[in-house]
Amino acid sequence: MTDVSLLFAIFFGLCGAGAVGAFLVPERFTPALLATIAALAALLLLAASGELLLGNASLRIELWQILSLGRLILGADRLSALFLFILGLVVFPVSLFSAFYLRHYVGHYNLRYFSVLYHALFASIVLVLIADDAVSFVIAWEAMSITSYLLVTYQYERDDSSQAGFVMLAMSELGTMAVEIAFILIAVHAGSFEFAAMRGVGPALGDGLKWAILLLSFFGFAVKAGLVPVNSWLPLAHPVAPTNVSALLSAVIVNLGIYGIIRVNLDLVPVATQGAGIVVLVIGSLSALFGILYATIQSEMKRLLAHSTIENMGIVAAGIGAAMVFLESHHEVAASIALIAALYHAANHSVYKALLFVGTGAVEAGTGTRDLDRLGGIARRMPWTSGLFLVGVLSIAALPPLNGFVSEWLTLQTILRSELLSSTLVKIIFAVCGALLALTAGLAVTCFAKVFAMGFLGMARSDGAARATEAPAPKQIPLALLAASCITLGILPTYVIPVLDRAAAPLAHASATAALVPPFFDTAAQQREAIAPKFLAEFHDLGAQVGGGVLPGRGLVVLHRGEARNPVVFAMSTSYTLVVLAAIIALSFFGFRLLTRERCVDRRPAWDGGLRRLLPAITYTATGFSNPVRVVFQAVLHPAATEDNTEAVARNFRAAIRREYTEVHIVDRLFLGPPVRGLRRVADSVRKMHVGHVNAYAAYILFTLLVVLIVGAL
Repeated sequence: MTDVSLLFAIFFGLCGAGAVGAFLVPERFTPALLATIAALAALLLLAASGELLLGNASLRIELWQILSLGRLILGADRLSALFLFILGLVVFPVSLFSAFYLRHYVGHYNLRYFSVLYHALFASIVLVLIADDAVSFVIAWEAMSITSYLLVTYQYERDDSSQAGFVMLAMSELGTMAVEIAFILIAVHAGSFEFAAMRGVGPALGDGLKWAILLLSFFGFAVKAGLVPVNSWLPLAHPVAPTNVSALLSAVIVNLGIYGIIRVNLDLVPVATQGAGIVVLVIGSLSALFGILYATIQSEMKRLLAHSTIENMGIVAAGIGAAMVFLESHHEVAASIALIAALYHAANHSVYKALLFVGTGAVEAGTGTRDLDRLGGIARRMPWTSGLFLVGVLSIAALPPLNGFVSEWLTLQTILRSELLSSTLVKIIFAVCGALLALTAGLAVTCFAKVFAMGFLGMARSDGAARATEAPAPKQIPLALLAASCITLGILPTYVIPVLDRAAAPLAHASATAALVPPFFDTAAQQREAIAPKFLAEFHDLGAQVGGGVLPGRGLVVLHRGEARNPVVFAMSTSYTLVVLAAIIALSFFGFRLLTRERCVDRRPAWDGGLRRLLPAITYTATGFSNPVRVVFQAVLHPAATEDNTEAVARNFRAAIRREYTEVHIVDRLFLGPPVRGLRRVADSVRKMHVGHVNAYAAYILFTLLVVLIVGAL
């Protein structure tokens, strides 16, 4: 047994011990036991996946034979290792958070049951990522789907829990059926369910069969990824699930859908037409736009974050679609860059979305609510939680120098490389999708400016917010770890890109490290890659080689080189941006202190528009903040609003304007609503036959008998 195999064996042993150990300790100790064992398992997973991704280690374990379906095989390549590493990076802090979060379930729900499901979900996700044949993949996928459903419905006393769980499970099973059909179509021609055998049958498949495999696998996995139009379960499941489960749903489980799309359509049966990539690109762009639109108008934090997950998975899918188009057009380097951008954004989203969900759990614990309209002013009472939550807000809003900016910027820059393509129609589609993603980025800033401004700043709008209490220092550790990951992934992209390139290069058939990270720090690499001295001199003058004598690696600048007429296609450096921003803030702070050191500050009550006292009910709410977006995009959202006004004592002022909106999601309205209404009309017509008269039922039977006799006689 290899070292990596041993690590995985210990990992699964720990998951089993966590499930069994929950029955051996008093229930009040279950949260601490779960956090300890799951965190240790996550550290083991980080070590094993790091060996697979960065080293020369390999994993292949042959299990038992399943009738005539073949032998179950576990194995991992660098793509699997990357998703395993992201999984460990998220599960470790989420498990630590669970030690504190799960305490309020003691005496209300069975925590032993939760612990079994939590460790089973962790193990099944790992099995999905290391399955090396279709049969073991489907078995692990079903185990993951069922355990995630049971965790979503854990709070079974809630009225909306069963409905959300049913929708989630039903859509998941439909997606699984589509994936199974795609696997069967490939296996019939490969003669085996092993992935190694499937990889060789792509050229022998006809165009029609390849399209069938693409559509079945893409939309089957898109259910789990939460892409339009199969995303209805996501905003239903997140608000009813425990917060640590919501973090795993958004930061981990949706990644499995992305993994499946890449595994089937870029590895097992690579796409052979530009049209296939265009489908993925368009669906991704629309998912991103619709996701952020519905996120912007939400005031419940977990539902807002759920819609934001749809947006971010759309951005990832758009990058994958662009990679498919470039790959089919024989622009392998551009395809590799697009795939790196998609994988980078998947990793970034996992980290900052876990941070935001854990932060939401901390806010709910400190205030008793997740409703942005009832929060406000908690930054004063929860400064550490607010500061760490702000890191996640800035990251998801794609503001430099944090991690969300790097991957979104790289995705947009890659889509702008459509000039490499020959088809005018494809160029137009790329331009439209780029515009949709740019609009998405702008709306994301609006959305998360609302989250922090309305939730953490201003005046408290409820008693819970006014009495908010900061969590103890140990509870801040998961938030701090995730915030540190956001900052690290943001300011060190030149170290992250070569790691991602190890997973992307085998699929894109080209390495993008040399194309994205010039070796400003490495003289030998400069000579090997034949970088012009004039080019180096110009960037040396700009400071691109600052730190070269101290830091390892190729450099701190992400730069895509072009031809002689256009030597720089795009370039940026969040590493140097951080230094410049820190210098500007420091100079501003000390300059202000210097100018005001001899002046005293006179503090007086704020002027509140002529009112004696500004009431919380009069302040701006999250609903009011997002109302312009609701009005501008009314054609998409179709909101129905009822207004309730309450006047103050002075009739010239309104104390509050309360509006309640009922939106029907555009997917439900366009895709699910019409067939449901049609089925209801059919049911209403059939219902008229149920008149309740025995004579009528006897007539139906006689008529049916006559029809059968006539048909039999013919």
